[in-house]
Amino acid sequence: MNAIEVIDISKNYGRVKALDSVSFTVGKGEVFGLIGPDGAGKTSMYRILCSLLLPESGNATVEGFDVVRQMGEIRKRVGYMPGKFSLYQDLTVEENLQFFSTLFGTTFEEGYDSIRAIYSQIERFKNRRAGALSGGMKQKLALSCALVHQPSVLFLDEPTTGVDPVSRKELWEMLSTLKERGITIVASTPYLDEVRRCERVAFLDHGRIRGIDTPEVILHTFKDIFNPPGIEHEKTTGAQEENVIEVEHLVKAFGTFHAVDDISFTVRKGEIFGFLGANGAGKTTAMHMLTGLNQPTSGTGRVMGYDIRTEYEQIKKHIGYMSQRFSLYEDLTVAENIRLFAGIYGMKNAEITRKTDELLERLQFTEHKHTLVASLPLGWKQKLAFSVSIFHEPGIVFLDEPTGGVDPATRRQFWELIYDAAERGITIFVTTHYMDEAEYCDRISIMVDGKIKAMDTPDALKRAFNQPDMDHVFTYLARQATRGDG
Repeated sequence: MNAIEVIDISKNYGRVKALDSVSFTVGKGEVFGLIGPDGAGKTSMYRILCSLLLPESGNATVEGFDVVRQMGEIRKRVGYMPGKFSLYQDLTVEENLQFFSTLFGTTFEEGYDSIRAIYSQIERFKNRRAGALSGGMKQKLALSCALVHQPSVLFLDEPTTGVDPVSRKELWEMLSTLKERGITIVASTPYLDEVRRCERVAFLDHGRIRGIDTPEVILHTFKDIFNPPGIEHEKTTGAQEENVIEVEHLVKAFGTFHAVDDISFTVRKGEIFGFLGANGAGKTTAMHMLTGLNQPTSGTGRVMGYDIRTEYEQIKKHIGYMSQRFSLYEDLTVAENIRLFAGIYGMKNAEITRKTDELLERLQFTEHKHTLVASLPLGWKQKLAFSVSIFHEPGIVFLDEPTGGVDPATRRQFWELIYDAAERGITIFVTTHYMDEAEYCDRISIMVDGKIKAMDTPDALKRAFNQPDMDHVFTYLARQATRGDG
C-alpha cells in the first residue's frame, strides 16, 4: 500500500509555475528522496502534502486522506521539518517540545517514548533557549518536535543544511531507526551521500518530475547536475610570503566556557584558507573576532596589519564578509544592492557605475539588473552576495558557509568565482560543511573543542591521519570532541 499518492498536482505563483502536473507515489515505510536544484518546487510540494498550501489542480493523498478535504486527519499523521529553522528561538528546549505537543493535542509526557532516542542526546540542555543551540542540537530538537505526536509520515525539507558532517551522519542514523518503526520518510537534501541513503528518489526540476528511480540511476542519468566534473585548478600560485592574518594565543571566553581556546595560526596573502570544525567548535566565534565584530578575552591578532583589539574599524574597511545567513536586501533590485554596499565601502559613483556593468556581464546577470533580489533563485543570490562582498576589492574576504543548501552545479560555479578572486590576489578565508569543498582549499585548519587540532594542505592531512578523503579526516577528528554540542 502507498503512504502517499500525488496525481497531476500543479501550483502557480502568479506567472511562475512552481509545480507542473507532478505525479509520484511513496510506499508505506519507504525512505523517499525529493531532490532537485534551488527553485525546483520541492518546498511547495511539501507544503501541499502537509495541507499547508492548496494546489491549483490535481489530487494528493497522505495515508489515504485527501490533502484538501481532510486536512485535520492529515495533520494528526504527519511530521514536518521545514528548511528554515522552525522552532521558537526565545523558548527553551523543553518549552518548544511542550508547545508542539499542545499544538498536536498531546502532551510531552505522552510522546516522550517516541522521541527518547533523539531527545536524550539534548535533554541535559533542556533549559537552554533554542536560539543558543548549535546547528546539530537545533536539528535534533526540530526532529523531536516533529515526532512528539507520533506521526506515521515524516517530511524533511533539507534538514541538514548548515550542519557539520558528523551531525549529518547522526541524523541519518536516527532516520534509520525511525524507518525500522515503520515511519514513512520523505526527505530532500543537496548532499549526495544523503541522497544515496534513500531507497528511491524523484528528481524535480522547474516544477516537473524528470525521473524517479534508485539514487544510483538518477545520479548517473543526471550526473551533469548532481556530480559535475571537479574544478581543474592549480593550488594558488598567487599565495605570497606576506601574512595577512596573524593570530597568537587567541581566547574568547563566555564565563567559564572557552568558545575559542588558545589558537595560533597565520594566513598568507592570496591563499584559499579553509577554516573547518563541527557545530559548536568555535569557528564562527573566531571569525567574529577576526572581522572586528567581537573582542577577544586574551591573545593577539592582526588582520591586514591592523590590531583586532584596537583597530577593528579599520579592519572592517579592508575586508569583505559574507555570512551564512543571506545578507543582501531582498526588496531591492540587483543594481540597488550593489550600489548600496559599494556606497557603504566608500566607492565613488563613477567607479560604482563602471564596475556594476562589468560585474553583471561577468555573472551573466545583465538582463536581471532591475530584478528584485527576492525573486532570484538561491544559487544566484549567493553568487551575487559573494560578488558584492568583494566589489570594493578587499584584501581578504571572509565566507561563513557560503554554499549552504545550494545544489552541486551551483556550488561548482560559486567556487569558480572564488578561484577567480584568489587569482586577483584576494585572500579567501572560508568555512564550509561540504568536505569536497575542503579539498579545493590551499590549506585547512580543523577546530575541535575551541582548539585547532590539525592544520595543513588537504593532501598532507589525508596522509597524516591515513584517511582516504577530507570527509574521513574531519569525522576522525570531530569524533574526538569531549565538550559535545554544548
